[in-house]
Amino acid sequence: MGKVLVIGAGGVSNVAVRKIAMNADVFTDILVATRTQSKADKIAAEITNVNVRTAQADADKPDELVALFGDFKPDLVVNLALPYQDLSIMDACLAYGTSYLDTANYEPLNEAKYQYSWQWAYKERFEKAGLTAILGCGFDPGVTGVYTAYAAKHHFDEIQYLDIVDCNAGDHHKAFATNFNPEINIREITQRGKYYENGEWKETEPLSVHQALNYPEVGPRESYLMYHEELESLVKNFPSLRRARFWMTFGQEYLTHLRVIQNIGMSRIDPILYNGVEIVPIQFLKAVLPNPGDLGENYTGQTSIGCRIRGLKDGKDRTCYIYNNCSHEAAYRETGAQAVSYTTGVPAMIGAKLFMQGIWRKPGVWNVEELDPDPFMKELNEQGLPWRELFNVDLEL
Repeated sequence: MGKVLVIGAGGVSNVAVRKIAMNADVFTDILVATRTQSKADKIAAEITNVNVRTAQADADKPDELVALFGDFKPDLVVNLALPYQDLSIMDACLAYGTSYLDTANYEPLNEAKYQYSWQWAYKERFEKAGLTAILGCGFDPGVTGVYTAYAAKHHFDEIQYLDIVDCNAGDHHKAFATNFNPEINIREITQRGKYYENGEWKETEPLSVHQALNYPEVGPRESYLMYHEELESLVKNFPSLRRARFWMTFGQEYLTHLRVIQNIGMSRIDPILYNGVEIVPIQFLKAVLPNPGDLGENYTGQTSIGCRIRGLKDGKDRTCYIYNNCSHEAAYRETGAQAVSYTTGVPAMIGAKLFMQGIWRKPGVWNVEELDPDPFMKELNEQGLPWRELFNVDLEL
C-alpha cells in the first residue's frame, strides 16, 4: 500500500486516477498535480473512497516538483503530463528520492522527434539511488510490449516478425478531433514513417505505405505504416526480430483535414509573430480543437489494438495474434472517458499497482517488456482490458 502522485489532468489522467481509486487496497492516498489546478479538482471531486488531494505545479520546474514531493511524500510519481516534461520530472524524482512511471517517451519541445536514448541515459542514476523508473506504460507503448514479452515467454522460442496494429473504429461525431492531445498527436502522425528490417532502420514518406487489414469484430480498415516509440525498445530487447513495424488506421476525412492543416501551416511547431505576440501554430490549433477528454459522451464503436507475431516454436513456424477490443461506450460508462484515454489510463494504473506490490519494483530504468508480463496480463483481464489470442491464423502482413 502506498501514496501515488499523478502529474497531469487530461483524459488519460482522469481514467488512471479513477482506476487507482478503484484499487484502494493498494493505493492509500492520491495527489493530482497540474498547471491548472481546477482541472485536477474536477477529477478529484468524483472520488470519495480514498484520500485524494490536488495541487498546482509546473512540470517544467524540477525545484517546484521537489517541494511538492516533499510535502506529499509519494512512493511513486505517475507522469501523465506532456512528453516534453519527462526529463524534468525524472530529475525531480531523483532529487527527492522517489520512483517514476510514464506512458510516453521524451521528445524535445522544438523538434518533432522522440526516442528513448534520453531516458535510458538515466539508468545508472536510478540504479544507484535504488529507485525504479518504468517507461511507456500505456497501451502502445505499454500493453503492446507486455503482449510481446508474454508471447516470447510462453509461445515462441524465437520471435522473428512483429507488427503492432492499432485500429480506432469509433465515431466521435465531430468534423475533426484527435483522440489524445492534438499537439502530440499531429506531431507524431506527420513524421516520416520508420520500421526495422534485417538489422537496419528504413524510412518512408509520412503515411505513404498502407493496406487494408482485418480487425476482430470490426472488419477491414485501411492501416498506415508509421513510426512508434515502442519499436525502438522492442528491437533492442528482442534481438531475434528480423522485422518490426507499427500500423494505425485513419479515415479519409481525418487525412483530408490533416493535409489541410499541414498545407496552411497550422502544424508548424516553430513560433510565429502575430499582433506582436509569439504563438506556435500547432499550440493555437490545440486550443480551438475539441478537447479529447470531452469526446466520450457521444463516442460510439470500439478500438482494436494488438500484436501480430510470427516466429519459431520447437523448430516450427508459428503465428500468434494477441489483441484487445475496447468499447467507447463501456469506457465512458465506467470512467466518463472514451476508449483511447481508457486504454492508456488503465495500463498506467496497473503498472503503478505492480510497483506498489513490489512485483515491478526494480532499481534502474526499464521498458515494460523487460519486466515480468504475467502479473500484468492477469491484471488486464481484471481491470477492464481483457485480451484474446489467436494462433496460426493469417496475419495479413
